[in-house]
Amino acid sequence: QVHLVESGGGLVQAGRSLRLSCVASGHTDSDYAMAWFRQPPGKEREFVVAVSWIGGSVYWLDLLKGRFTVSRDKAKNTLYLQMNNLKPEDTAVYYCGVAKIGTYYYDWRDFDYWGQGTQVTVSS
Repeated sequence: QVHLVESGGGLVQAGRSLRLSCVASGHTDSDYAMAWFRQPPGKEREFVVAVSWIGGSVYWLDLLKGRFTVSRDKAKNTLYLQMNNLKPEDTAVYYCGVAKIGTYYYDWRDFDYWGQGTQVTVSS
């Protein structure tokens, strides 16, 4: 069982930045992927970025690459998402997920564990 806790969301004005954190605890396979997804109001959960935990390979949703960056602290079992130049369309609940290595990371249905989510609201 893996437990995930996200934090760092909030209400910000367009153009500002936020950094989200996701702390993982509990048993995992020897290697796994952690990812950020987001769910805008009234829409389906959508992929943002995934990271293979040991190797560090990164898989992005291309349109976010550049404004968003991802990093991990292996000692703290923490995944971060730095979001810069935020736009109102970034408003969503941001979720952290864990999946087995080799999973199709772009589909939230293939993830095994989820956090409770953290709300990000960007005002214009």
